[in-house]
Amino acid sequence: MTQQQVILVQKTWKLFRDIKPEIIGDVFYSKLFTELPAARKMFRQDMHSQYKKLVDMLSAIVGRLQQFHELTEDIRQLGIRHAGYGVKVAHYSIVGDTLLWTLEQGLGADWNEEVKESWASCYKMLSAIMIEASAS
Repeated sequence: MTQQQVILVQKTWKLFRDIKPEIIGDVFYSKLFTELPAARKMFRQDMHSQYKKLVDMLSAIVGRLQQFHELTEDIRQLGIRHAGYGVKVAHYSIVGDTLLWTLEQGLGADWNEEVKESWASCYKMLSAIMIEASAS
């Protein structure tokens, strides 16, 4: 990611964070389960707590993008945990598309090609680490 992309991701996340986690999570997971119905069985817990976990995780990652090297081990551990939940390499592209779609819905007029490319670059970087860790 370029420095400009980091700044843009952080700026748009601040706007997006004004939306309640329950709404973000509901939109994200509803879309995900539509695109990947088999993923629903990976979530046995109350989805409301999962909505908060999703937003908290994204907030932690986005908030520390300037010091990305400090995040690498946490992201690796996240990838290992996700492999344990049954997440497959093929799922990552669907999740990425779902995340971008969710951001687009929430950001509305603040969503544009530059924002999309910045978030896509961010997700690609994160998912690559998670995929590599899940293979080990």
